[in-house]
Amino acid sequence: EVQLVESGGGSVQVGGSLTLSCGASFYTYCMGWFRQAPGKGREWVSGIAGGDDGPTYYADSVKGRFTISRDGLKNTLTLQMNNLKPEDTAMYYCAAGSSRCGTRESADFPYWGQGTQVTVSS
Repeated sequence: EVQLVESGGGSVQVGGSLTLSCGASFYTYCMGWFRQAPGKGREWVSGIAGGDDGPTYYADSVKGRFTISRDGLKNTLTLQMNNLKPEDTAMYYCAAGSSRCGTRESADFPYWGQGTQVTVSS
């Protein structure tokens, strides 16, 4: 079973930046980030396939502002978030183990981290 641990959340003002990290106990081909705001369902944010230069996928709401990357040697997944908006406020979750990289369905991922909170204030 893959263990995932997120870090890097926090509180920032509109337009600020944060970098989320996810450490995995071992390598999985497909990984992604989801988020869940209070009172809402879990929303897909971004995904990545394969190694350090693998294909990346983004939700329209974050395209151009967020960048997903991974370090295969360290089994670390990163989400660089720039130009943050109040609507980005949510608990962010790292996910791994899907057989379909870039999938937007949370049910496709068997492994999840505990989440890290991101709060963007105006």
